[in-house]
Amino acid sequence: MATNQLMVKMVFDRWHSLIKICDTNLNSISDEQLLNEIAPGKNRGVYILGHLIAIHDAMLPILNLGGPEHEELFETFVKSPDKSVEPIPSAKELRAIWKSQMESLTPKLESLSADEWFEKHNSVSAEEFEKEPHRNKLNVLLTRITHLSYHAGQLRLLK
Repeated sequence: MATNQLMVKMVFDRWHSLIKICDTNLNSISDEQLLNEIAPGKNRGVYILGHLIAIHDAMLPILNLGGPEHEELFETFVKSPDKSVEPIPSAKELRAIWKSQMESLTPKLESLSADEWFEKHNSVSAEEFEKEPHRNKLNVLLTRITHLSYHAGQLRLLK
């Protein structure tokens, strides 16, 4: 297996593992529990779920995999703090969006070849990428994996 393929496989193994962990956490938490704060004065679980959806959705144009599918969630769950925008989608609605998003996002990610993952993403200029080739598509996915890991841990606290 070529080095690029091996590296991409390692990253995707982690992506799949974290999605499974997040799904397991979500399936063990009731809609009522998702309305609770992770800790006193902190984000609610429902906000974190919406936030993850919005961040993953924003990955599509960055990776040149199409436009966002849930752009309406970005303002509420990324640009605004929890409890500052009402109403928000219900836990049930967000669960359905999450499930649908994972069914469509993962195949889109997997459609890229190993070499394409080492190309520049759409948030970096050609000049910047020439100086910093590590600012590639795979690095975007790595940052999203770290982000997902952090929030999956928070969701676990709701049990």
